[in-house]
Amino acid sequence: MIDPSGGAVASPYRTSPFAPVSADVLTSATQALEASGEYSNDFSRDGFDVALIPKAPVTPPPADDTADTSGKTGTTKTTKTTGNNAPAGNASAPPAGPPNAGSAQAIAFDIVMGRGWGQDQYACLVALWNKESGWRYNAANPSGAYGIPQALPGSKMASAGADWATNPATQINWGLGYITGRYGSPCGAWAHSQALNWY
Repeated sequence: MIDPSGGAVASPYRTSPFAPVSADVLTSATQALEASGEYSNDFSRDGFDVALIPKAPVTPPPADDTADTSGKTGTTKTTKTTGNNAPAGNASAPPAGPPNAGSAQAIAFDIVMGRGWGQDQYACLVALWNKESGWRYNAANPSGAYGIPQALPGSKMASAGADWATNPATQINWGLGYITGRYGSPCGAWAHSQALNWY
């Protein structure tokens, strides 16, 4: 061993023999650590640190809603659908980050959580309304669709409040009522939108 700060030069020749090692040292168990998951390692000359990297939650794929029915003329495969030929089940959406306080998404987050839905349903709603209106309360479509949920016509939202044209909370309440009645949940509406490009 050479002190790196001492300026000494290492020699390629060994000048003293190594101490003999006994057989019991050679056969003793070494220290081992087993861990599963994903980790990041930070090694240095004096030691190392290991930090656990949390994984994003994985949404399982929807159950197979297909069934084989056998008849005398052969086998046919049927697929369960939910209204308007929409595929049944829920599609997952990319995770949604925390909403900005006071934003339309923050209002929606509170309403979604208040209904007992989880973060996955909120993520589906964020993806759905990002696609429909970019979360703009005054988003207007030439077809007559209006607002955050793109109600068609926009005046349908008057059932949730007279301020439907300018109040994000009124539009969100109406939109979630529509989604619940027609698709059961935001992920149900997102699945329909992904399959047919409308909800």
